[in-house]
Amino acid sequence: MQNSDNTTALAENKVLILYILEQIKDGIIEDGLFKIITSINNINYFYFKQVLTDLIDTKLVGTFTKDNEDDMTVIKITSEGKNALSLTKDVLPGILKLKADNIFQAELASIADESSVIAEFIPKNENDYTVKCKIIENNETIFEVKTFAGSRERAKKIVDNWNTNASLIYPRILDILLN
Repeated sequence: MQNSDNTTALAENKVLILYILEQIKDGIIEDGLFKIITSINNINYFYFKQVLTDLIDTKLVGTFTKDNEDDMTVIKITSEGKNALSLTKDVLPGILKLKADNIFQAELASIADESSVIAEFIPKNENDYTVKCKIIENNETIFEVKTFAGSRERAKKIVDNWNTNASLIYPRILDILLN
């Protein structure tokens, strides 16, 4: 009985991911998809990765790098995935589908807000860090600055400052560039 329950849960989660991806025309980053899926159906990250990897391996879902985005990989449903979804949509329990429909828009808006300001630092070696700060709207980078930070502490401070104050910093940089 346990194996049958696992198989059913696996099928439901695959169909749920396909169902959500069908509604996101431009694709979504993996973290955003994970946030939506876990708000609908409580699964852990490792199980989510296993299900997503299986969908990618079977070509029902694809990963694509956005044009003019050197590091933004989005996940989209493929035409094979759309065909599979049309054949298996009834595997998704009605209550899960209703929950997905109700939660989806709110979570997508929340993810869009969160992903609009991004900052990260990449270590080159022990005392050499590159910091990248971005503003993204509608999956398009509208502003990006990359700088050097001589220590991890400085890199973290830049990232924290950008995440907290990007709405103040960005217009000032733009104003300086225009004058």
